[in-house]
Amino acid sequence: MKAITAEWVAKAEDDFALLVRESRVRKHPAHDAICFHAQQCAEKYLKARLAQAAVPFGKIHALLPLLEQALPLEPQWQAFREDMARLSAFAVAFRYPGESADRHTVIDAIQRCRRFRKAARAALRLEPS
Repeated sequence: MKAITAEWVAKAEDDFALLVRESRVRKHPAHDAICFHAQQCAEKYLKARLAQAAVPFGKIHALLPLLEQALPLEPQWQAFREDMARLSAFAVAFRYPGESADRHTVIDAIQRCRRFRKAARAALRLEPS
C-alpha cells in the first residue's frame, strides 16, 4: 500500500473510531458530529482508493463526484450511490443552525458508513474490522 493511501486510511479510521465512540454515549450524544464523521470516513476511504490507483482528485468533500472517479476502479461501488448521496449531506447540513440529526438519522448514517467502510477495506486488501 502506498504511504499516502495509508494516511487516508488512518484518517478514515480516526473518523470511524470517533463516531463509534460517540454513538455509545448515553447522555447527550453528539448526533450531528456522529453523522459528520460518518461522511468523513466515507470521503477518506474514497480518497484512499483513488490515491492507491494514482487517480488525482481535488480538495472536494462531495461524495458522489469522488464515487464517480472511483467507479472505473470499483464498478461494484455503484451499489453505494444512494449511501454516498445521503452521507454527503452530512458534510454541511448539521454543522450550522437550522437542522439537527436525531437518533434515527444517526443509526442510518452509521449503517451506511459501515457498509461502505467494509467494501473499501476489502478493495484496499485490509483486514475486516
